[in-house]
Amino acid sequence: MSDAEETNPYLRDPPTTFEPLDSLSHSEAAHQAERLRAAIREHDHRYYVEAAPVIADRAYDKLFGRLQDLEETFGLSAADSPTQRVGGEPIGELETVEHTAPMLSIEQSGDADDVRAFDDRVRRELSEAGFASAEIGYVCEPKFDGISLEAVYEAGRLVRATTRGDGHEGDDVTPQVRRIRSVPLRLRGNPPEFLAVRGEVFMPKDAFREHNRQRIEAGDEPFANPRNATAGTIRQLDPSVVADRPLDCFVYGIMAYEDPTQERPSTQWAELEAFGQWGFHVDSRAERVADIERAIGYRQRLLEAREELNYEIDGVVIKVDDIAACEALGNTARATRSAFAYKLPARTEVTRITDIVVQVGRTGRLTPVALLEPVQVGGVTVSRATLHNPGEIESLGVDVGDTVRVLRAGDVIPYIDEVVEAETASTFEFPACCPVCDSPVERDGPLAFCTGGLACEAQLERAIEHYVSRGGLDIEGLGPERISQLREAGLLDSLADLYRLTPLHLTGLEGWGAKSAQNLLDEIDDARQPPLDSFLTALSIPDVGGSTASALAGEFGSLEALINADRDALETVDDVGPIVAGKIRDFFESEQNRAALDELLEAGVDPETVETDAGGDQLDGLTFVFTGSLSTARSEAQDLVEAHGANATGSVSSNTDYLVVGENPGQRKRDDASANDVPILEESAFAEFLEGHDISWPPA
Repeated sequence: MSDAEETNPYLRDPPTTFEPLDSLSHSEAAHQAERLRAAIREHDHRYYVEAAPVIADRAYDKLFGRLQDLEETFGLSAADSPTQRVGGEPIGELETVEHTAPMLSIEQSGDADDVRAFDDRVRRELSEAGFASAEIGYVCEPKFDGISLEAVYEAGRLVRATTRGDGHEGDDVTPQVRRIRSVPLRLRGNPPEFLAVRGEVFMPKDAFREHNRQRIEAGDEPFANPRNATAGTIRQLDPSVVADRPLDCFVYGIMAYEDPTQERPSTQWAELEAFGQWGFHVDSRAERVADIERAIGYRQRLLEAREELNYEIDGVVIKVDDIAACEALGNTARATRSAFAYKLPARTEVTRITDIVVQVGRTGRLTPVALLEPVQVGGVTVSRATLHNPGEIESLGVDVGDTVRVLRAGDVIPYIDEVVEAETASTFEFPACCPVCDSPVERDGPLAFCTGGLACEAQLERAIEHYVSRGGLDIEGLGPERISQLREAGLLDSLADLYRLTPLHLTGLEGWGAKSAQNLLDEIDDARQPPLDSFLTALSIPDVGGSTASALAGEFGSLEALINADRDALETVDDVGPIVAGKIRDFFESEQNRAALDELLEAGVDPETVETDAGGDQLDGLTFVFTGSLSTARSEAQDLVEAHGANATGSVSSNTDYLVVGENPGQRKRDDASANDVPILEESAFAEFLEGHDISWPPA
């Protein structure tokens, strides 16, 4: 980055304080925004592709926040801006799109003799086609167990992303893929004018484990394996869900290439090198080998390293390296004839359950875990397996002493697939009381929950971890180990105890110095007046994540108003239905939770109130879509019409009443408006429309 660093101050040791927005001209703001975008793209590449960040997370967050402010205030949003990876309007449905070229399958087998037969055929057919068979080499890559994807770039910018579907057409998931940080929105270096690539979207193992832990603690059903988690995420109609989930993507093949000034890479290996230069994430374990025996050896080495990988694989892909040779071999109706998948063995074994224990999560969810007679499954010793919930126990009919089949194929957390031989006719009896605090257990369908709330020790420790996490109040310096240390020292028996810590408390413990102690106390002190939505998220209210907390804060304005809101009032909030409203009421009606909350308030925690303005219903029932740059930020225009009863959405449909256009509007939205006979209002006409409804424009 040395050349760019001379002109871009936001690359290394960036400033994190900025001049006031109102002191900037539009051109100055645009220049600063462009430099921030370039820097953030570089930081994203360093972090998500190269795994070698050069600035701290907090500095990155401040640069990102500044860019958001500039784009919002000056109407500078751009389709390939890094800010487009966050949030996004939900879409109605996934459209079907034809691929630039067929996304074919490949022949596969787990037998080495079949791999050698593939090599014999390749060399024979290429020799007949005039190629020197002795010079034919292969590129070997892990066969990722994820979701195949086509990504299309024009002039270096991402314009479309599509799932594999039936191989000829798939679902358009462009808004979702834009939220995957390792997928570049704008390519680096000198990419071709038109490029379509094939890749695999996946969820890393460590991220999958953490995401499942969060789901369990939130009372949600965990995903069975990373592939299911990936598939469920990439097809979400709400792109903001994708932004919150830890997806990654490896790119491994060119599907289409057009450029009059430069030739397409001539080998598979050259393609992989080009992908790295263009900014794609490429797996470093790919190898170029001279013959099929070395390819078989590669598969054996990968099998031995399988458990060390941070992603799931189910085999090795062996591809003829020379692209011209691949074209000569051709394809069948469903598969390419120049590649072969050498499969890895499944990971499954039979063992006996020695005990079933029940763990308690942050939200009180009870998760049963089977303790097993240790058994080797795919080279890993397994001694425990999740049973997910009491409904799973009942479905399997499992009990202590049963002989069961344990699976790890395509999975990270071992789980029980079936009972092979039952010890008795009984099924494990799920406890009626919490094993930690002895509070009654309540069932919610297949799930079970402890009713002890923050009085339950298991829930409290995890609740503290969440309260201080980035998803809560973002108090740096308090990870799980330090929280456990403070708990063991008797200094953290409630959330409120956080605000009672002193330098003397901390410096008396191992690993704490005066500076680290004061840094933590400063962080805690900064969290005494948190934003209301952050505070609500931090409280671990079941099913209340960041977006729901923001909606609740915007609707009720204060903690007191929310506490006193009945179910009917709660159900008027977006994303809050009868079930979530009931959980919110149950949380605030719990004596233990109210006592913990009162204690927080007594300790000096005072969540900020939010101004609420019901506005009026002058625009009740109308739906607006905004495009282009207005004289004020589009989000303010959306807030204005919503405050007066209208809906503001991100795409034009037959349900849209008006499309409001500013400078440089999106042509697609204008075309959609014309196709659906939706009136188009320039900003001046929009202002007149609002004036006719006694609404001032621009908003104050």
